[in-house]
Amino acid sequence: MDTEALDSLRIVLDPLGQVGVALALMLVMFGVALGLRVQDFKILAAEPSLYIGGVVAQIVFLPLVTYGLIHLITPPPSIALGMIVVACCPGGSVSNLLTYLSRGDVAVSVALTATSSMLAALLTPALTLFWARAYQPTAELLVSLDVNPLLFVGQTTLLLAIPLAAGMIVAARAPDVAERIRKRTTVAGAAVLGATIIYGIAYFYPVLWPAVGLLASITITHNTAAFLTGAIVGRVLTRESSIRRALTFEVGIQNSGLALIILLSQLQGVGGAAAIAAVWGVWHLIAGGSLAIFYNYFDRKRLAVVID
Repeated sequence: MDTEALDSLRIVLDPLGQVGVALALMLVMFGVALGLRVQDFKILAAEPSLYIGGVVAQIVFLPLVTYGLIHLITPPPSIALGMIVVACCPGGSVSNLLTYLSRGDVAVSVALTATSSMLAALLTPALTLFWARAYQPTAELLVSLDVNPLLFVGQTTLLLAIPLAAGMIVAARAPDVAERIRKRTTVAGAAVLGATIIYGIAYFYPVLWPAVGLLASITITHNTAAFLTGAIVGRVLTRESSIRRALTFEVGIQNSGLALIILLSQLQGVGGAAAIAAVWGVWHLIAGGSLAIFYNYFDRKRLAVVID
């Protein structure tokens, strides 16, 4: 596989495509905000140390672990950039579903997802820039892309903050309306994103196919590290298995769709980075689903032992 070809690959969109991706980004954040409720944050008053620990695990520990992993495996710069962007994105709503299916603490999961989504408007672009500039190969890649730090943070924050604020206002003042339109906006954003992914894979297939093995191995390693980070933090913070499971999924499941949109709209569609975000989006569902099955199997075995 020619890693230089992967690093030099750019998914270039025409003006209409750029508008479409920016719209998808705003729709995704608007849909997330429509689901935010004040009651989601009750855990802050009930268990502040647990809440703060979970937030720190997402916005500090996962990017830090990712940074260490990048130094350990030294992937191509474009792939390293994709790993950083994914790690700096908020948790996805899928973590709430997987926590529920695993008999985890859904309230904790929802609170942490809501918090990371709210903080994403500023922290995702700022942390992405910080960690990418801390690693020399990705710092050089940003220079080659002519990324203006202030412009990148400003534009990305604006694209995230406006729909986030609008969605929160609608959710607070018209909850019934928010509930009715949330699914539609989520589906619309996912449709635009899905079409972009399919187009990119089809068009750049000759370059991406030889790199599938590398992309898969790095994604699996990175996602495993993310799940382990959440599990270790959970073990440190509490003895409640349901809360540990929630923390495991919150850190292990990241909004890789958001990462992909940011890469396409703000970072010139760096091929390796976009590819790793896309593979992450598929793999973390497989890994998360498998972990949920394991948790349920473990619960059944433990119940059988107790009954016997």
